Amino acid sequence: PLSAGLDLPGRFLFAILTLMMLIANLVFLEEAVYLYKKIPSSKKSIIIWINATAPVIATTSCIGMWIPRSTMFTDFTAAVFFAIVIHKFLMMMIKECGGQKMLLKRFENDRFKISTGPCCCCCLCLPRVRITRRTLFWLKLGTFQFVFFRPAFMFLSIVLWTNGNYTLYNLSPKGAAIWISCFVGVLTIIALWPVGIMFLQVRTLLASKKIIPKFALYQFIVILNNLQTSIINILARQRIIPCAPPLSSSARGEYIAQQLLIMEMFLITLISRVVYRRRYDDLEPPECTAEEAGDKKQTP
Repeated sequence: PLSAGLDLPGRFLFAILTLMMLIANLVFLEEAVYLYKKIPSSKKSIIIWINATAPVIATTSCIGMWIPRSTMFTDFTAAVFFAIVIHKFLMMMIKECGGQKMLLKRFENDRFKISTGPCCCCCLCLPRVRITRRTLFWLKLGTFQFVFFRPAFMFLSIVLWTNGNYTLYNLSPKGAAIWISCFVGVLTIIALWPVGIMFLQVRTLLASKKIIPKFALYQFIVILNNLQTSIINILARQRIIPCAPPLSSSARGEYIAQQLLIMEMFLITLISRVVYRRRYDDLEPPECTAEEAGDKKQTP
């Protein structure tokens, strides 16, 4: 453990970050109990999974901060969990619309706008796609493939690392790291695309259910957990982040990324508690809305 070589300010920083991680987990546990009691059974597990994202990433980052040699395993745990959450977020939007049958009924005459990020945000000429069972299947398959392939590639990385064939900072074409990173990057983009497509379709309908701040929190976790960490690691590999003995540039970059993630996930956990703590009533069916509108016209 690194704690043996820390000075007093370093130990104080580690203690504060560990305390933030513990508070984040306590806040999540309190929120999970509330959600378990108040949410219908069809949505219960999905929303609890999504709320657990920030505390889990904070916990794995804290373990990696205290025990540097466990970084590969903590990254594997966080990657597997986050891959599942991407699929759960798509399913949450479908559930909030009343389920797949009700979503198809509400948007039977509409079309999906597929020219959205992160894949096709610049391809404005792409045609809109009809909303059918088949298109919903492809959207769900786009996120579900990440649940399967991301853990598989992470497991392969650990196996190669234990055998000495995988080095995270070796980005030469002959190394395994560059190829695994490219495959995982492509799979990540493919998984994020269906969530963006679905959000554009339902954001107006689910505005009363705070879907916009929920999607914003989800996007923040994606950016901070993937893009921010990658940028810090690149800066460390280029020696832009200087070494601070006994830490090398790469090790210092890992510590900076982990410490930032603990603080950021702590704040996201607190905000998620506010956003997700509400009444989970179902939306009015389309037929009921039309009948009520007709009754109001006849009443005068």
